[in-house]
Amino acid sequence: MNSRERTEELEKNILSPFATLSCRSKGRRVPEEKCSVRTDFQRDRDRILHSKAFRRLKHKTQVFISPEGDHYRTRLTHTLEVAQIARTIARALRLNEDLTEAIALGHDLGHTPFGHTGEDVLNRLMKAGFRHEEQSLRVVDMLEQGKGLNLTWEVRDGIINHTSRGSPHTLEGQIVKISDWIAYINHDIDDALRAGVLKPEDLPGELIDILGERHNQRINTMIKDVIEESLDKPSIRMSQKVSEATIGLRQFMFKKVYVGSSAKAQENKAKIMLKLLFEFFLENPGKMPQEFNKIAEQEGVERGVCDYIAGMTDSFALAKFKEFFMPSSWPLNHTKI
Repeated sequence: MNSRERTEELEKNILSPFATLSCRSKGRRVPEEKCSVRTDFQRDRDRILHSKAFRRLKHKTQVFISPEGDHYRTRLTHTLEVAQIARTIARALRLNEDLTEAIALGHDLGHTPFGHTGEDVLNRLMKAGFRHEEQSLRVVDMLEQGKGLNLTWEVRDGIINHTSRGSPHTLEGQIVKISDWIAYINHDIDDALRAGVLKPEDLPGELIDILGERHNQRINTMIKDVIEESLDKPSIRMSQKVSEATIGLRQFMFKKVYVGSSAKAQENKAKIMLKLLFEFFLENPGKMPQEFNKIAEQEGVERGVCDYIAGMTDSFALAKFKEFFMPSSWPLNHTKI
């Protein structure tokens, strides 16, 4: 019995009857020889962690576009916070922590530059629409390394279904979905307070009384509630009281931060920039890297341009806009006049 097989046996002995066992995965799109050390879900986690798409998340907006300061969340730190919360819940419920972590680390790989602002732009420009969860699946299925990561069905299912539109088939996927909410609601409040967009007294008192006054208290309340409500149950959920308070806090954030606040002051500029870049590459596909030209030839120029722009970081999109739309200085020679 090798290391992987011992881990698989351990899962059978200690995990909940509702857990997704590594040895019972529905498998990969392209069959592969098993690893002697890692389970299939551990391999998926490692593939995501070592991908270029994952590394690019560190330069993609969470809420604040190009913030001046080292302590604001990026799409990468958001992902890591989701993974931490999801692992905590999975472990407490005796579900598969490796599967949970893999889904969490991969759930936002398809996010655009400038956060949901970029997603909205591409959704308007693409005839078929654009959703970041679908793009995340496209990244792991075909774009990363030019061939995809060939992940298991369970990880792919968790990625495509992590938003409010989806319904994950595994409890591990359901954990990531609720952990995404817990993470971004709370860390976006923290960032908004740091930026002065919100003041502590602005937070709705009736909701804070339920969830907690401080950042760590609110997260702790939500996590413990999920664990207590979901233990030895076939679904992941919050109690009605905490769920309603969480939804109320999310609605408050949309009203005070996500829409029309000073935190979003640069949104219109980002929208104009991405639209111009999209139109430029539609007319000049040869300016894109070869792998995206290949997609343009096989699936249409619009699809190739969308994949290229969706994968950009904030800083790379700004650099490309400067390259194609901003005048450069005239080079001076040193000839005496």
